[in-house]
Amino acid sequence: MTGHGCLPRPVPGPRRSVVTAPVATPFSTQIREASHQQHTEAENSSFMSDLLGGGLGVEAFRLYTEQLWFVYRALEAPTAQLAADPVAGPFVRPELARVAQLERDLDHMHGSADWRTSVRPLPATAAYAERITETATGWTGGYVAHHYTRYLGDLSGGQVIRSIAEKTWGFETKGDGVRFYVFEGIGNPAAFKREYRALLDAVPGDDAERLRIVEECKRAFSLNSAVFQDLGAATAR
Repeated sequence: MTGHGCLPRPVPGPRRSVVTAPVATPFSTQIREASHQQHTEAENSSFMSDLLGGGLGVEAFRLYTEQLWFVYRALEAPTAQLAADPVAGPFVRPELARVAQLERDLDHMHGSADWRTSVRPLPATAAYAERITETATGWTGGYVAHHYTRYLGDLSGGQVIRSIAEKTWGFETKGDGVRFYVFEGIGNPAAFKREYRALLDAVPGDDAERLRIVEECKRAFSLNSAVFQDLGAATAR
């Protein structure tokens, strides 16, 4: 019997554990985290450090821009064919196109348009461009990896390069010589990058395919680092 006004305490039953499903890491995050080391190595190459630190002249910047022209021609040449591709198609965005801007920059730095017949890709640049072409024609998931490493880098770290180039070599702000880094068709770069990452998250493919894309992304950064090595050797001569 309990005392007046007292109720028996309920006997606690077994505790129920609440099981929550693990939250999947977005594919865009997987790519960024998995390729962080290769990305850092490319950014911190001795050539880029010397170039952006003021240790090299405008001729080195011009040579770098020439190599970019070969890389972006490989990226953008197949876009008409890739526009309807279920994997690469969503990434074909005309506001990202850079070849025309690179050509205008090089016209300015060379003083004429004659450079097109005289410039040559460095060996690492030729290998980089060849790999981009291979993926564009044979494996569009790999093409997306190269697209990501280049264009999102242009929208981010590329702006630092532009600012330093303007201050170091006297290019007009966002003018000829640095137009490659100016995306006039993108009014809000932060919003555009969020939309781009959403496209990455939606890339079709199973876990094995996504792993292949991540590995290709690492390869893209390594190919880029090899270009910087060749540039370093060429400017040291």
